[in-house]
Amino acid sequence: MSAFEKDLLKKRIGLPSKPPVGPSANQSRRAQIKKRDYTPVYWDKYFQSKHDVKTDKNDIFRVYECGTAGPVLVFLHGGGFSGLSWALLSSIVSDLVTCRCAAIDLRGHGDSSTSNDSDLSADTMANDVGDVVKSLYGDDLPPIILIGHSMGGSIAVNVAAKHLIPSLIGLCVIDVVEGSAMDALAGMQSFLRGRPKMFKSLDNVIEWAVRSGQIRNVDSARVSMVGQVKRVDNDETASAELEHEHDLQTPALNTDTIQEEPDNTDTPSSQSTSTKGNNPDFKIPTSPSCKSQYTWRIDLTNTDIYWKDWFQGLSKKFLSCEVPKMLILAGVDRLDKDLTIGQMQGKFQMQVLPQCGHAVHEDNPDKVAEVLATFMIRQKVAEPTANFQP
Repeated sequence: MSAFEKDLLKKRIGLPSKPPVGPSANQSRRAQIKKRDYTPVYWDKYFQSKHDVKTDKNDIFRVYECGTAGPVLVFLHGGGFSGLSWALLSSIVSDLVTCRCAAIDLRGHGDSSTSNDSDLSADTMANDVGDVVKSLYGDDLPPIILIGHSMGGSIAVNVAAKHLIPSLIGLCVIDVVEGSAMDALAGMQSFLRGRPKMFKSLDNVIEWAVRSGQIRNVDSARVSMVGQVKRVDNDETASAELEHEHDLQTPALNTDTIQEEPDNTDTPSSQSTSTKGNNPDFKIPTSPSCKSQYTWRIDLTNTDIYWKDWFQGLSKKFLSCEVPKMLILAGVDRLDKDLTIGQMQGKFQMQVLPQCGHAVHEDNPDKVAEVLATFMIRQKVAEPTANFQP
C-alpha cells in the first residue's frame, strides 16, 4: 500500500497521523470540570435586603427582598430548600417588570426559627405565610402574587384556598402536581437515604448539587445550597456562618483601597436587616485547611408524616382558587386527570420547560422570569421595564 493510500485510510477511519501530544480528550474534559467555581456566593449579589420578621406568635422568619415598587411576588420554596432558592429568579424578574420580591425561609428551613420547627403541616405553614405577610406589610397590604415550588407550591395553594391574603391577585405553582407527587412518595425515603449525610466544605455541597443534578445551574447552586445545610459541630446554618465571615472582612475593606481582586469587594450587613452592597460579585473563599463538616439543615426523612397532607387534594384546590393561575412544569407528563381537564377548559395558564430538572426556577431562571413577567403583564398587574418586550 502506498503512502498516499495509507494516509487516505487513516482519514477515513478517523485515526490521527501521529500520536496525540499532551493530555487526552477525557483528561481535558475532566480538567475543565475541575475548574468550575463551586465557592459559595453571598445573598446580596441578587437580593437587596434581608429581614428576620417576627410574627404575632413570636416566630421568626427570614425574608430576602428586592425591588421597590409594584406588586409583591411572595416566593415559597420546596422541601429542604430555602428562600435563597429564588435568588437568581428574583433578581431577573424584578429587572423585567416593576415588582417587588419577597422570598421566605419556611418553618424548619433556612434561618427561620419557630416554637415548633417540626410542625410542617400544610395548615401550619399556610398560616405562617399569612402571618409573615401581615407582619411585613401591616393592614395596608400591597397586591400579592404567590409563587411556590414543590412543597411550597402546595403551601401557596393552601394559602390561596384559605383566603389568608386578602390582596392576593395571582398564583403560580412550579413543578408540583398531585398525581405525580403522590406517586413519587413511595420512593422518596429511598431517594433521601441515597444523598450524602455530610460534606467537608460548602464547596463540596455545591459541587454535589450540580454533579448530582439536583440543581443544574451552578450559579444558582452557589447561592442556594448555602441555605440547605448547617454545621455539624454547632448546628449553625451555613448562611449564618457565611454572614459572620462576610462581616469579619468588612473592616479591612473600604472604597479608598485598591483590592488585589477587584471583583471581590465586600458589603455591609446586620443581624436583623441587611442591604445590598456596591459590588454584587462578593464571594467567600473557602480555606483549604477548614475542617468544618456540614449536614442538611432539615432531616426530610422525618417529615414523611406530612407528605400526603401537602399533596392530597391539591389539584382540586388549585383549580378552585379564584385568582389567575399559572402552572410551570418540567414535563407535560406530570399532569394528572383533574389538571388535564382544567387546562383544556382554560382554567389556568401552563408553561412546560422540558430541559429543566425539578428545580425549574433554579435551572432556568431567565425563562421562568420571562414566563412570570408575561403572565403579570397579560393580567395587567405589572408594567414592563425598558429591559423587557413581551
